[in-house]
Amino acid sequence: MPQKSTIFIPSTEPGVRLQVIDARPRTKGPYPTLIFNHGSTGRGVNPAVFKRAMRPAAVQNFFNERGWLVLFLQRRGRGKSEGQYDEGLASDGSGYSCEPEIALRGFDRAVEDVNAVASFVQNRDDIDLSRVVIGGISRGGILSVAYAGMSSIKLRGAINFSGGWLGKACPSHTTVNPHLFQKGAASDVPSLWLHGSKDQYYTISHCRQNFESFKSAGGKGSFVLVQGGHGLAYKKHLWEHTVDNYISQITS
Repeated sequence: MPQKSTIFIPSTEPGVRLQVIDARPRTKGPYPTLIFNHGSTGRGVNPAVFKRAMRPAAVQNFFNERGWLVLFLQRRGRGKSEGQYDEGLASDGSGYSCEPEIALRGFDRAVEDVNAVASFVQNRDDIDLSRVVIGGISRGGILSVAYAGMSSIKLRGAINFSGGWLGKACPSHTTVNPHLFQKGAASDVPSLWLHGSKDQYYTISHCRQNFESFKSAGGKGSFVLVQGGHGLAYKKHLWEHTVDNYISQITS
């Protein structure tokens, strides 16, 4: 059986620690490692949801079964992480703002937390630094693709499950999302984009446009449409063969 523990690492904000759920197989390291990023909290209006840690069991089991360590980062204010949760929330308490300036400021805050876990990874002797992949769901998916082009550590790949920063309820999603995905184009590693045909938050045409924008900026990757909705990361049978092929290609 896999082993799971909770650890706390320093964030880039002084005095604030981040929760990382460390899920590992019962084999000896150093391990190939997946850094996994969670998504948003629905509309961002229920503070109780902020305190729920996100750790998709399907993702953990898939990678643990193949000998991978998975680090589920909980960004500031999420799960048991300290600090304030504020990834683009409107000041009036109405939830996530559609204003590009506020949304992009929230993205920058998320990047700071991923920088913290990247620094932590570099100091772990049980991690194979030649085989580190980043991935995530929804906001974590777009964050992962973008971060691959911004990372201070060498990544082998990025896996995007249903990625986007703003949903179709925000008119600005048509500019904010491609802008952020283009940040990942600087990476020389291929990314994998997995999108559900019945996603509630993003139309498939929008997701394809994001991918084409990413490729036009020089990004490398493949776009795979699967049956399912926004929560496809929780349904391993929809993507396990695709992800198997992908990680074999990027880590061989």
